[in-house]
Amino acid sequence: MRTEDAIIQPLLRIRDVAARGARYGLVAVPLLGVASLFVGDHHDRRTLLGVVGLVAAFIAVVGILIGLFFWWTCGGDIRRCRDWHTVTGQAGSVTVAAPVLLRVGVLALVLFPGTFGLYFLVDGAEYGSWLYGH
Repeated sequence: MRTEDAIIQPLLRIRDVAARGARYGLVAVPLLGVASLFVGDHHDRRTLLGVVGLVAAFIAVVGILIGLFFWWTCGGDIRRCRDWHTVTGQAGSVTVAAPVLLRVGVLALVLFPGTFGLYFLVDGAEYGSWLYGH
């Protein structure tokens, strides 16, 4: 449903945005696990997983904090990316950035422990196994 100014209704809610980010994160963990199998060397595989985990932790903190701050400053006028054409003024882009940052932050928040779980799984693998690498 669209209002008279072409904004898609109903407006976004924090719990829905966070739930979608968590679902994206749950999908990202197995994808990262499969992608890490393409890194052949054991040390390089562990390094990849460790770096991705630390970057995910940083993105989670920054994304969630800034996303919630933007959400608060918008005063309930939160828009979807599809509503970008309805943004007016310099500060209007914050209404679209708030849910994007929050969703990415929650995705990274779910990815962070999953990545370190994969890291410890690879680290504890027996030498010569397919999980250990070369």
